[in-house]
Amino acid sequence: MCLKTAIAKKRRMKRTAPRSTLRKIIKKHKPQLRLAANADLLVHLNFLLFLHRLAEEARTNAFENKSKIIKPEHTISAAKVILKKSRG
Repeated sequence: MCLKTAIAKKRRMKRTAPRSTLRKIIKKHKPQLRLAANADLLVHLNFLLFLHRLAEEARTNAFENKSKIIKPEHTISAAKVILKKSRG
């Protein structure tokens, strides 16, 4: 294996929002909080899990309506359901 392919395989995917940006946004909204080292990663993970649940629920709604395409109304109704469940 040549060196270029070895380096190319080790490259990581670029983050859409850098960690520093996430930390700045959190600090802007809640400046009194003292953040742990990995708090921004937990926020990012929570967001990704929400998107995953939203996609699953929207897909279920689309199949229930006998639609092969996920339409905006499927996503909106899925978001309402997920947000109601997360409130407790």
